[in-house]
Amino acid sequence: MSKVSNKAKHAGNVMRNVKVDKLVLNISCGGSGDKLTKAARVLQQISGQEPLLSKARYTLRSFGIRRNEQIAAHVTVRGAKAVEIIERGLKVKEFELKYQNFSKDGNFGFGIDEHIDLGIKYDPSTGIYGMDFYVCLTRPGRRVQRRKYKARRLGVQHKVHKDDAIAWFEQTFDGIVSGKRR
Repeated sequence: MSKVSNKAKHAGNVMRNVKVDKLVLNISCGGSGDKLTKAARVLQQISGQEPLLSKARYTLRSFGIRRNEQIAAHVTVRGAKAVEIIERGLKVKEFELKYQNFSKDGNFGFGIDEHIDLGIKYDPSTGIYGMDFYVCLTRPGRRVQRRKYKARRLGVQHKVHKDDAIAWFEQTFDGIVSGKRR
């Protein structure tokens, strides 16, 4: 049985639909203090949620950071709000991603240079921050693997792969994936 006929066979199966599990927004400031609190405020404006602060794992003198010093802010968004923020971020990238932006597990990420491109009004006291978007994709039934009671392995056919993520991106957002395809 060829791959084409296998995909056609599963076309009507609702359990094979790919959907957004979560979106992780990250702003790395490289230091604590006022800059980090402003970055956290930017994330709160975008997501409407309270961001978490990440700590440095070890000391890097060349970057001027110490171990356990707060250096970044991140927030996890799920549901319809996540899809809406992804669309705003992709609009900045003009719905074009590289092939390397997609992981083998069916997730993808990209970055933007200025948060004001997302439609937030520029505030001179806050400044301009770049941020990373990381999108995790899944299929219905993923709970079987993650639940506490009677957890089971997820079959290889049910996992989201790189090709599935690219197809979902191209279909959902009419996106363009440039670069080398293997």
